[in-house]
Amino acid sequence: MDIVVSNSDPRPIYEQIYSQIRSQIIDGRLKEGEILPSMRVLAKDLRVSVITTKRAYNDLEAEGFITTVGGKGCYVSSVEPSAIREGHLVSIQENIRKAAEEAKQNGITLEELHEIVDLMYDGD
Repeated sequence: MDIVVSNSDPRPIYEQIYSQIRSQIIDGRLKEGEILPSMRVLAKDLRVSVITTKRAYNDLEAEGFITTVGGKGCYVSSVEPSAIREGHLVSIQENIRKAAEEAKQNGITLEELHEIVDLMYDGD
């Protein structure tokens, strides 16, 4: 499992961990039934608090991406295709939000941004 946390990222560290694990599950890099590192091991590897990794794991479990088996660890749950689609939509929304912010900062109109997206989507 490959996770990188950054102090320059405006999101809290637990959210960075959560989103990266979630993305790896949605993309299929982490497979159903695969065991995740313990919260303590992950915290040590990332040099963060165990409370931080616990929060990320709790959020992942609350959304059904992982399952905790007492005394054995956390495992990747089976993910419904609709959850995978929703995950992709959330990721796309975040990327579009960033692009819209950058466009505003640089004086690009909404119409120009639409044209850019249309060209990219159509591959022209």
